[in-house]
Amino acid sequence: MLDKAKGLPADQVFMDIEDAVAPLAKPDARKNIVAALNEGGYDGKVRSVRVNDWTTEWTYRDVIEVVSGAGANLDCIMLPKVQGPEQIRALDMLLTQIEKSEGLDVGRIGIEAQIENAMGLTMVDEIAAASPRVETIIFGPADFMASINMKSLVVGEQPPGYDVGDAYHYILMRILMAARAYDKQAIDGPYLQIKDLDGYTRVAERSAALGFDGKWVLHPDQIAAANEIFSPRQDDYDHAELILDAYEWYTSAAGGARGAAMLGDEMIDEASRKMALVIAGKGRAAGMQRTQTFEPPQS
Repeated sequence: MLDKAKGLPADQVFMDIEDAVAPLAKPDARKNIVAALNEGGYDGKVRSVRVNDWTTEWTYRDVIEVVSGAGANLDCIMLPKVQGPEQIRALDMLLTQIEKSEGLDVGRIGIEAQIENAMGLTMVDEIAAASPRVETIIFGPADFMASINMKSLVVGEQPPGYDVGDAYHYILMRILMAARAYDKQAIDGPYLQIKDLDGYTRVAERSAALGFDGKWVLHPDQIAAANEIFSPRQDDYDHAELILDAYEWYTSAAGGARGAAMLGDEMIDEASRKMALVIAGKGRAAGMQRTQTFEPPQS
C-alpha cells in the first residue's frame, strides 16, 4: 500500500500507525514508514503520518522515530483524538526538540488535528489556535459517533430514526467555523463502505457543499469521486474567472473606477470578488482550464 500510493492521483497520503495498525505491529510500522518516506516517490503529494493519540503509550515514540528518521521527507504529523489545545502544544514542543536535534528547520513540520469526540469538538477553537503548526482540522466520524452514542453502525450515514435534516450538520459546521476563523483547512473524514461509491458521493457532497476543502479516501476507487466533488463544476469555475476579470476591469480607470457593475444580468461588487476567489482558487488548484473570457464592453 505504501508503494501503490505513490502513483495515485491523491493530493495527500497519510501513513498510519494508529487504528489501522495492531499494537504488536506498531514498531515495524514505524520502520516501514521511515523507509518509505526516505525512499521517496510521493512527488506532488503532501506526506503525513498519523501517530497514536496522547492517551496511549505509543505517541512519543511514534513521533521521535518517524521525525528523527525521516523528518526531512515529512510534511505533517496527524494527531488523532485531539481533546484540547494542550495536546497540540505538547506535540509542538516535541517536534521543536527533534527538529533542533536533527538539524531540521524548526516549525516546518505541520500538525493536522483530528476531532473525534465530544470534548474535542467543544474545544475546537482552542485547538485550531493552539500552534502555528496547525494546518488542518479533520472530522473523524467513526470515533465521534461512538463518543456521542449515535445509534448507527454505518460511518457517516444518517442514524436510523433521524429522518429530517442532517445529523452531522452541527459537527461539520462547528469544525468548519473554527478552521476558517483561524485560516486552517477543513477536511472530512472517511466513508468506510469502500465499495459503495454512491454512498461516498452522497456524503462527500454534503461537506463539499458547506465549503470543506476535501475528504479522505480509503480506497483508490474513491479518489476520482473526491477529486470531482471538491473541484468546481466547469460552469461555476468559468463564471468565477469572469467575475474576477470583470471586476478588475470595472474598478480600473478604463472601466470607470466603479465599485459595483453589471456582468450580464448580475450585479457584481467586492463581495462577489471574494466569493469568486474561492471558486477560482479551487479550480486552479485542480488544474482546470477556463473556457470563457471576459470582453470589456465597447463604448
